[in-house]
Amino acid sequence: MTSGNNTEKNVKINIGESELEIMKVLWKAGEPVNTQYINNAVEDRGWKRTTISTFLTRLTEKGAVESEKRGNMYYYSPLISRKDYRRSQTRGLIKSLYDGSVKDFAAALFEEDTLSENEIKDLRAIFGEEEKRED
Repeated sequence: MTSGNNTEKNVKINIGESELEIMKVLWKAGEPVNTQYINNAVEDRGWKRTTISTFLTRLTEKGAVESEKRGNMYYYSPLISRKDYRRSQTRGLIKSLYDGSVKDFAAALFEEDTLSENEIKDLRAIFGEEEKRED
């Protein structure tokens, strides 16, 4: 099993788009899985086993995934949570594109009409809960 644990709240691991597809499989699985399981989950991508193995090796080297040998097979599980990864990526996006302004980021979402009425309603409810917590 590889060592290291990146489950802290501020994840600073750069994961490529294809590697992220592998991470999504691992997060969804909720338990260690082997390459055959991952291959089946991403078969619509047309990736060869060697390609998947390369992604897993990279993710392991980056500290995003750990591997454990069971018999003659390796099983993989994430070392970072989906929530922490999303949080980190969102912070990075806001920092780089909006000069750290969450307000400008939110305004861009509203201005582009990318939010449905239900999403706006949900966000208002979230902000309402935050205001209650601050009181």
